[in-house]
Amino acid sequence: MKPKISIVIPYSQYPNYLKECLTSLNESTYQDEEVLLVTDHVTEELPALREGIKVIDSHGSGVAAARNTGIEAASGEYIYFMDADDYVLNNTLEKLWQAADGQDLVYGIVNNTWNNKANFLEKKAKKEEEQEDIEEKEERRQERIAQYQSTLPEDANLEQEMAIYFLLRNRKGIRNFTVLGNLYKKSFLDRYNIRFCEDFRYYSNMTFMCPVLEHVESAVQVQDAIYVKRKHNDPINYPALRQEDSDDRFEERLKAVAYTRTLLNPEGHVRYFLDMKLIHYFTNVMTKRIRRSEDDKWRNEYFNMLIPYVEDTQPAVLDALGRQNTRLVRALLKGDINGVQKAIRWKFGKKKLKSMLHNRNTAYKLAYYHSYLKKDIQPKVILFETFMAKNYSDSPKYIFEYIAKNYPEYTCVWAINDGYKVPYGAKTVRRFSFQYAYYLAVAKYLVFNVRPPLWYRKREGQVFLETWHGTPLKRLVFDQAEVTSASPKYKQQFYKQRQDWDFLVSANPFSTKTFRSCFMYEGRMLEYGYPRNDILYAPNKEEIAARIRKQLKIPADKKTILYAPTWRDDEVIAKGQYGFELALNLETMRRELSDDYVILLRTHHYVAEHIDITGYEDFVYNVCDYDDISELYLISDICITDYSSVFFDYANLKRPILFYVYDFDKYKNQLRGFYIDMETEVPGPLLYTTEEVADAVKHIDEINEQYHDRYEEFYNRFCCYDDGHASEHVAKALLGKE
Repeated sequence: MKPKISIVIPYSQYPNYLKECLTSLNESTYQDEEVLLVTDHVTEELPALREGIKVIDSHGSGVAAARNTGIEAASGEYIYFMDADDYVLNNTLEKLWQAADGQDLVYGIVNNTWNNKANFLEKKAKKEEEQEDIEEKEERRQERIAQYQSTLPEDANLEQEMAIYFLLRNRKGIRNFTVLGNLYKKSFLDRYNIRFCEDFRYYSNMTFMCPVLEHVESAVQVQDAIYVKRKHNDPINYPALRQEDSDDRFEERLKAVAYTRTLLNPEGHVRYFLDMKLIHYFTNVMTKRIRRSEDDKWRNEYFNMLIPYVEDTQPAVLDALGRQNTRLVRALLKGDINGVQKAIRWKFGKKKLKSMLHNRNTAYKLAYYHSYLKKDIQPKVILFETFMAKNYSDSPKYIFEYIAKNYPEYTCVWAINDGYKVPYGAKTVRRFSFQYAYYLAVAKYLVFNVRPPLWYRKREGQVFLETWHGTPLKRLVFDQAEVTSASPKYKQQFYKQRQDWDFLVSANPFSTKTFRSCFMYEGRMLEYGYPRNDILYAPNKEEIAARIRKQLKIPADKKTILYAPTWRDDEVIAKGQYGFELALNLETMRRELSDDYVILLRTHHYVAEHIDITGYEDFVYNVCDYDDISELYLISDICITDYSSVFFDYANLKRPILFYVYDFDKYKNQLRGFYIDMETEVPGPLLYTTEEVADAVKHIDEINEQYHDRYEEFYNRFCCYDDGHASEHVAKALLGKE
């Protein structure tokens, strides 16, 4: 018996993605299908395949050839295309099939994501819970549809026109043509001989989809049949096809448009919207390249190459343009690059002026790019910043203090936001201010413990020291299979920024090896320990501790517990903002321990503002705003943490460490993953409830004895570079005074 749906999956590389793709089909509630895995120059071993999957060699190279091979081999009534790095939801195919009643085309919804299926579903559920205006959005959607339908002639095929509306008109840009998420009737494709043009590596989708829309007579949309298009969050090592960097893209885009035009009615609606996409590409994308790119080919070769393709545009498309875009297109058709550049300056100049008047952030960036970068670098100026200018702390603090004491001829500038008065007469500037942008441009030396702003451009002659901010337990950057934080372009951005680093500080051999891998860093590693840990070896550390206890008003008869949990990647509120719920039950801790202990609560700087200890002020001290956590280590008798790197530093004191890991399985398997085995390598017990934590504190002497040998091994492995002189060694390396 023939299957109802043939699923065609081209495959050439990245078996981990393919595994999840096939798993999503295994979990599908619809099983009357055949899966055709069409391989193209596969060099890696295929993952284990379920029984019944047919593996076919493509008759040619590239996605288009693989899909055509699949069409010819398909025996199903309908064809469904998937990319090997994508997945479907459990009910997607079933919903599409239920709507299929002999239609030529049944089209669903494509959702884009950077996440695996588990994280996608979790975020989708959260979004649905929080979305209160679903009805309002649907109402606006229906209004837009009605408006579009009102422009159609009375004899229009409404099913065809709505397919054109959703699958062509509403797609942003030529590159967003997609054949994914839809059922195509096999007999319909054969009747009109609709196939992919195999001459195109990047833009074959339009050569298939436009003829489908040109000829389709019956079509239906299924809004809740979701296909998930997965973007690769590591385009450096594992680029998707659309993330490949190629000089051939521009010319191929134009040739694909020209070829597709030959398949269409020159006066038809599909041709109209295809031409509109080409004009949109010129007026909204290419103009930015002409204006900004350092490569003159955008103003010469590519500019001239585009002209004949725009000349062949439907007149109705040009008639529909606004004044500014009409001016741009007219200049293009005359071959007048100067006229185009003048129109671009007018178009974007108005935007800049508006932006400057309403957004101060744009103004200081413009000053940075157009003025400050032209000034001379000041050879004796050093700019310091920690945690995006939130405080005066961490390794940059100790490097600065060593330089201020020993090399007073240097001018030190601190980026800091809260008006903190930095010692030794250092100048302070607010982050994202004109002065901040100025010193980013002219300082000879820059010392950061996180990344600088994305708009920073390192100049020839500048020296960038990255101290980083901890020995890694959680997998970082290029060692992360999945990025669940707010910035899905994290790896791409990180790769670009880490190329600016001249030095990177390492606290131990483990960090050196890990940083080489996770940062793809090949520059000089300063293997001296963390400057921020120098205070833990200071000869007067007991005096410092007494001063801090007095400053925080900690009762003399109480011991202190430092509770320092980290943030969770998936608790995203908005871009760069994270939520946090305190899992440790403070009431239980107070009841069990308040006779002997107080708690110092210190969260990660990402989530510090979300902490509320109302009602527990007699037992819990909120030290989230205390700048220097290294000083808090000195006054803490016990450290409780989870996946924060604080325990690597705290271990220098050889004091007890407890690990409250209430979400251990999720963090280990779904979020970050770990570099070391927490169950066998960390110097303290893993605890899963508040009751277990309280009990461990009560029996801390027994815990110390139980973990003594493991603690010694841990100390020797991770604290071996720290000796109290890291600041000196790092400062001398930075200034070239070794």
